[in-house]
Amino acid sequence: MESKKNVLVLCTGNSCRSQLLHGYLEQLLGERAAVYSAGVEVHGLNPRAVRVMAEDGLDISHHTSNHLDEYAAVPFDYVLTVCDHAQEVCPVFPSTAQKRHHNFPDPAKATGTEEEISQQFRQVRDQVKAYAHDFARTEFSIT
Repeated sequence: MESKKNVLVLCTGNSCRSQLLHGYLEQLLGERAAVYSAGVEVHGLNPRAVRVMAEDGLDISHHTSNHLDEYAAVPFDYVLTVCDHAQEVCPVFPSTAQKRHHNFPDPAKATGTEEEISQQFRQVRDQVKAYAHDFARTEFSIT
C-alpha cells in the first residue's frame, strides 16, 4: 500500500478558507492523507466557519489555528494555497511538494446582515467543497 501523503492547506490567517478545505479533505481522503492547515499569520478559528461546516455535517470545532512555522519539519507532498496573499508570501517548500493554488473570496470580510454574511460563508464553503472533491478525484483517484 502506498504511504500516507501529507497535505498542507495554507491561507493568510488559518481561520476560514483553509479550515473549510482542511475539513473536507480530511473527510474525503481519510487514511490516505494527513491533512494540516496553517496560516502565514494566526487569526483563530472563525465561529461562522464552524457553523457553516456543521450545516453541511462536518464538525471542525476541534480544529486549531496554526502558524506555518509549526510544520517546518513535515515533508509535505502537497501545499494548497487558498488565497493570493498566502501564495505570495508562501515560503519555499522542498521540491517534492506539489503546489496548487486557488484564490477563494474571504468570507471573514463579508458585510451586511447576519443572514447576508452567513450566505457569503455558505457560498465560499460550497466553492471549497467542489475544489476539495476535484482535488481528491485528480490527485487521489477518489470519486
